[in-house]
Amino acid sequence: MDILERFSKYIAFETTSSEESDTTPSTRCQLDLARYLVDELKKIGVEKVTLDRHGIVYGWITATAGYEDKKALGFISHMDTSPAASGKNVKINVIKDYDGKDVTLPGGVTLTVRDFPHLKSLAGRTLVTSDGTTLLGADDKAGIAEIVTAVEKVLSEKIPHGPLCIAFTPDEEVGRGADHFDVGLFGADFAYTVDGGPENELACETFNAASAHIKIHGVSVHPGDAKDVMVNAGLVACELAAMLPPSETPRYTQGYEGFYHLDAICGDVSQASMSYIIRDHDRNIFENRKNTVREVVNALNEKYGQGTVELTIEDSYYNMKEIVDHHPHLMENAKAVMEELGMTPDVIPVRGGTDGSRLSYMGLPCPNLGTGGYAYHGPMEHITREGMELASAVVVGLIKKYAL
Repeated sequence: MDILERFSKYIAFETTSSEESDTTPSTRCQLDLARYLVDELKKIGVEKVTLDRHGIVYGWITATAGYEDKKALGFISHMDTSPAASGKNVKINVIKDYDGKDVTLPGGVTLTVRDFPHLKSLAGRTLVTSDGTTLLGADDKAGIAEIVTAVEKVLSEKIPHGPLCIAFTPDEEVGRGADHFDVGLFGADFAYTVDGGPENELACETFNAASAHIKIHGVSVHPGDAKDVMVNAGLVACELAAMLPPSETPRYTQGYEGFYHLDAICGDVSQASMSYIIRDHDRNIFENRKNTVREVVNALNEKYGQGTVELTIEDSYYNMKEIVDHHPHLMENAKAVMEELGMTPDVIPVRGGTDGSRLSYMGLPCPNLGTGGYAYHGPMEHITREGMELASAVVVGLIKKYAL
C-alpha cells in the first residue's frame, strides 16, 4: 500500500489521549486504531500479533532462516495524538508539487515561510496538512505508517532479516506510553522509536523531566479588615512565579538549555493551584532545578506560615543518553543508513521526551528516529510524502544493517 494512502487511513481515527482520565488507555477511541492495526499487521504477514489489555499492539516476525542468531531489533511508535488540539474528523489536505511558499489551508490557517523557514526546502514535494481546523496526526501516525510500510516491504520482497519486534503504544502524549510496556514480552535487544521531526533527525538525548504540583491555601477576609490577616492565594502564586528565574522559561531557551514551565495556574483569594514542568538535559542541573522550586516554596511558607504552600514533585523520565551511550552501534548504524540514502543526519537533543526515554531505563536502549513531520500538536502540523518515504527507508535500512 502507498504510504500516503496508509497514513490517510490512520489519521481518520480519532485517538486523542486525555490527561484527566485514569483509565488505560486514557481514551477508548485509541482502541479503534489499535484493532485496525492488529488486522493490518496480520494481513501483511506479521506473526503473533496481539492487543493487550492496556491497549498496546505487539507483533513479531521470525528471523529469516540462517539469521536466527542476529540481535532482535524493535521499532515502536504511538497511536495517540496530543490533547493540545482536536484530532476529531481530521480532513487531509494534499498539495502536490508544493512551491515552497506561504500556503493557506482550507480552514483559514496560513503556513508562512516567516514562521516556518524550512518550507522552502520542501518545494517540489507533496505537502500534507489537515484542513487547518484540527491537528494532522503525523505525531505519531506517520511513524506507524513508516514502520508498517517498511515491514511490508521486507516481507513482500523477502529481504533477509533477524528477529523483528513491532509495538504501537497508547497515551505517549500524556506521558504514559511506557507505563505498561512489557519489555520482556517484546523481546527486542534494542529498538528505535519512530517519533521525531524531520526525516534526517536522530536523537539519543532527551530532557530529564519532572512535574511540580503546587497548592496554595490563602486566608480570605473582608478587604477592609485585611491588614496583617489576609493571605491572597492568587498573589502568592504570582509571587512564586516571579521568584523563579524569568529567563529560564521555554520562550527564552533552546538547545541544551533547561527551563521551568508554568503549565497551568488558577485560583482566587482563598485557594490557588499551579502546575510546572521542570526540564534539563544535565542530571545535576535537573536536580538543582527541583531544589530551587523547593527553596522558593520554603521561603514562602516562612513568610506566610507553614502549610500555606504545598508542593509535590514527581519525576517523569530521564535523559536516555545515559543508557544509549553504552550501545554506540545504535547511533552509528542509524547515521550510516541515512548517509547511504543520501541524507545528512541531524543529531539533536530532543527538547521533550519519547517512549524511548522510559524504555531505555526499563532495559530497552531506544534512540529516536524522525518521521518527516513538523509543527506538531496544532493545526499547522505538516509532513511530506517524500519525507515519510525516506523515514520508512531508514527503517528498512536498519533492518538490513542488523542482518549483516
